[in-house]
Amino acid sequence: MQSAKPFKIPESVLVVIHTPDLQVLLIERADHPGYWQSVTGSKDALDEPLAETARREVLEETGIDIATAHGELRDWNLANIYEIYPHWRHRYAPGVTRNTEHVFGLQLPEALTPTLSPREHLSWLWLPWHEAADRCFSPSNAEAVLQLPRFSIATSMP
Repeated sequence: MQSAKPFKIPESVLVVIHTPDLQVLLIERADHPGYWQSVTGSKDALDEPLAETARREVLEETGIDIATAHGELRDWNLANIYEIYPHWRHRYAPGVTRNTEHVFGLQLPEALTPTLSPREHLSWLWLPWHEAADRCFSPSNAEAVLQLPRFSIATSMP
């Protein structure tokens, strides 16, 4: 007999994947066509390090292995606390209504073709950062993309 799926942990990552010239990868949600986003995902365990959550989610959602792609993952030390959309609250324990989302940037040397998980995402595209921000359905995702020039490796080097 299969056990019930465990509740999601209300602590997650948002990973803005970009190139040195600030092209941003967005992926379209399978459960809500037209909803474009960066890579997101919850911790698998309370003690899972956030950087490990980010690496795992990037690999699961895009097929991109950060190490072999020569990407650089950076914790932007930003966190958003937001109300979980009502239609997704059933994934969390009863009474959980808020999530804490930690923002990371992943700079890749160039735009790569992702391998999407069809149960999670329908399509992908690379856009200039300001166009990507306009396309994001989530306000916190749009705001993170707007912060990209401030946090990108290419623009933050001395």
